[in-house]
Amino acid sequence: MPVYLLTDDLIFPPVHLATKEGLLAVGGDLSPQRLLLAYQNGIFPWYSDGDPILWWAPDPRLVLYLQDLKISRSLKKTIRKGHFTVTMDTRFEEVIRSCASTRIEADQGTWITSEMAKGYIRLHTMGYTHSVETWYQSKIVGGLYGVSLGRCFFGESMFSTMTDASKVALVALRDYLQKRNFDFIDCQMPTDHLISLGGRKISRDEYMPQLYRSLQYPTHKGVWHLSH
Repeated sequence: MPVYLLTDDLIFPPVHLATKEGLLAVGGDLSPQRLLLAYQNGIFPWYSDGDPILWWAPDPRLVLYLQDLKISRSLKKTIRKGHFTVTMDTRFEEVIRSCASTRIEADQGTWITSEMAKGYIRLHTMGYTHSVETWYQSKIVGGLYGVSLGRCFFGESMFSTMTDASKVALVALRDYLQKRNFDFIDCQMPTDHLISLGGRKISRDEYMPQLYRSLQYPTHKGVWHLSH
């Protein structure tokens, strides 16, 4: 199946035209307008340094329904001990760069190119992207970031330099979203780790109607505060 080559026009092909692997389109840019249009249509960018921008709409899709998050006994114990402090939207740039650097240090490679980081930082200044930071003493030791539209949170990446630090951030995010009647966290590509946390693979045909329903609600824009 051919892959659509994007032009300067703000338009994407229908997601059912994606390849078997989920690749839908190539090119374009990472402007706020294009990124938001992509997420509103079940599409996200994912590519490596030196490659053109690749846009994906995978089938199946991994979704974490908020009530499905699995919290192990050891994680509950870690949270109860209160060794970690959690904040939101206080260090967005640090979180996104840490997500990239920890993957590189682990020789896993990263899709968070400098161009990608700049794109999501721009969205953060507009109130559409958010971070959760896990602190140990005065240092950030874990966290995650993603895009918020309607009642959806599109998880982009997470990192941890201490055991359970990213999971603590995820639990805090889940609790925050539940209080605001969000529907799910879109985890995008299936991974064993996210499945172990309760992520569920659903078909694109199931995902798209759920996405569109969730996008009917106002977007919770601006700086997020855990205590609010």
